[in-house]
Amino acid sequence: MTMATTASTGVVSDERADLLESLRLHRGFLRFTVRGVNEEQIRLRTTASELCLGGLIKHVTAGERGWTDFILDGPAAMGDFSAMTPEEQERWAARSVVGPGETLEGLLEEYAAVAARTDAIVATLPDLGVSHPLPRAPWFEEGARWSARRTLLHIIAETAQHAGHADIIRETLDGQKTMG
Repeated sequence: MTMATTASTGVVSDERADLLESLRLHRGFLRFTVRGVNEEQIRLRTTASELCLGGLIKHVTAGERGWTDFILDGPAAMGDFSAMTPEEQERWAARSVVGPGETLEGLLEEYAAVAARTDAIVATLPDLGVSHPLPRAPWFEEGARWSARRTLLHIIAETAQHAGHADIIRETLDGQKTMG
């Protein structure tokens, strides 16, 4: 029996429950990967990449927030990536840099708040099939559209991919692994 989803009852359909459970699982892997690291370690680059553990948390948080805004408001929520000024590009890149006053606790609190917001939106969105054109960007096909469902799948994929990146960084840092 498939459950219906309605804003008035708060009942989540099997599809939505499965999507949210998948996202919850990958968020958990990412959070587990930073368990026990200190404030210096969240900033360390342990590979040739610019990535660090804290930067990944910030990046995933900003990405989930942005894509959830896209589900609600379409491409205007994200801007036109193809026309970004150098200053805008710098601000965009800073979304993955841990600032001097930022802490792991604060980054994880922000991530939890964004996650709770996404979950609430997905649970109550009238239709996962509603779509918007993608924002203008060199990496998107001109005229392509994503449904709320497709956008949520993208959030899940990005979270899983970056949890894997974090696992490599953590293993290189101190030998700890999320799995295995």
